[in-house]
Amino acid sequence: MDELFQFFKAFYPISPAAQEAITAISTEISMARNKDLQPIGHSCKTIYFLKKGIARIYYYKDGIDVTESFEFEHSIVARVESLFSGRPSRKGIQIVEDAELIAIDANKLFKLYDAFPEIERLFRKIFEAAHVNLVNRLESLQFHTAEERYNDLIKESPEILQRVPLKHIASYLGITQVSLSRIRAKR
Repeated sequence: MDELFQFFKAFYPISPAAQEAITAISTEISMARNKDLQPIGHSCKTIYFLKKGIARIYYYKDGIDVTESFEFEHSIVARVESLFSGRPSRKGIQIVEDAELIAIDANKLFKLYDAFPEIERLFRKIFEAAHVNLVNRLESLQFHTAEERYNDLIKESPEILQRVPLKHIASYLGITQVSLSRIRAKR
């Protein structure tokens, strides 16, 4: 749990009592690669912290597997639109590389907000940062070329080429694997 609380500290420090309350509603789990952490069509009721490994959020459009995002070690992964609405998600979370995670029961977490306003503030800051990242991702797709998006991805996550299948990287960039090969050949 130390890694989780170190992650939290970067957003907003919480008291030992709040840490204990979060620990009480959390479970450490392991998951093998290529398994769905949350399948498409299910409601998100858990917030995950990735201690080790990689996850991706994906969906299908016209029968094609599309990667929306990647999450690496020391990050939170959840289907936020489903988490807050309670509706089943049209997206899933798949483990790309064997993973160790901390699963936080979202319903119990939200109940802690009244007893621990610091927990509510912490998660508000985490969700705000995630929202900013999403807006940046959308703007990248709107305003940058595929090559610029590739270069940005490699700059942010240089190890991604060794850890993630190229088909998922191409999908994330919004291009075909052939186009990705051309971009990579230029480097």
